[in-house]
Amino acid sequence: MKDTFDKLSAECSKMTTRRYSTSFSLGIYFLDKKLRQPIYAIYGFVRLADEIVDSFHDYDKVFLLSKFRHDCFEAIEHGISLNPVLNSFQQVVNEFKIEMELIELFLKSMEMDLCEHQYTPEKYDQYILGSAQVVGLMCLQVFTGGDKAQYEHLKDSAMKLGSAFQKVNFLRDVNADYLELSRTYFPNVNLSVFSNDEKRMIEADIESEFKAALVGIKQLPASSRNGVHLAYIYYKELFNKIRNVSADQVMSRRVRISNVHKFGLMFDSIIRFKLNVI
Repeated sequence: MKDTFDKLSAECSKMTTRRYSTSFSLGIYFLDKKLRQPIYAIYGFVRLADEIVDSFHDYDKVFLLSKFRHDCFEAIEHGISLNPVLNSFQQVVNEFKIEMELIELFLKSMEMDLCEHQYTPEKYDQYILGSAQVVGLMCLQVFTGGDKAQYEHLKDSAMKLGSAFQKVNFLRDVNADYLELSRTYFPNVNLSVFSNDEKRMIEADIESEFKAALVGIKQLPASSRNGVHLAYIYYKELFNKIRNVSADQVMSRRVRISNVHKFGLMFDSIIRFKLNVI
């Protein structure tokens, strides 16, 4: 029976999420139970593509990403894949009617990582749209459960949240991206002489997106609001830690949130949610 394989596929997506991201795993845990597996499936799909472009240096990344794209759309069309993570993802795409355009935009951004090393403002916006904002929209389609009016109402906030998360990741990983992968995501910024003024300019942009995102988080259905708010709280805390160090320090080490601190943020988020003060 395919049910057995589908359950195995779901477990693979869940394990992938837990192995790669403590923060998102905690956030997903505080979603309504019926929403957890679809979000694990989306994260698993995104993670595999990201691993191809960021980690598989001894292999033909162009071939691997092209095959991943082909296998993805074949799985969606036929309703099955022998790749458990893609099998789990196609179920979510077909069940929640996730638009093919969102998947295309995401994969296009992954392709950009194979050839782009310095991003112009236009390419930066294109990359953020595909790598982060459309992922927020995929999750929003799950959270709103087919309510098109609610989806459209919250669409901008979901995109702002995805964008803020990605830009925080860029700041956190700026040293590794620049030195190990030769990537400079922030346009018109020379990372060899990264200044505090440039850092503050980037941070002001992120702060405005966090503010816009919180408006939408407060309007999410109760089934998803707590989990998304927890992810927001974690990333906002990481952002604040980054903001409190200099540009030189950001370029010399990776700012982190300890697991103990993450669990503290989790309990704070739960209390805020119960008191309706998020």
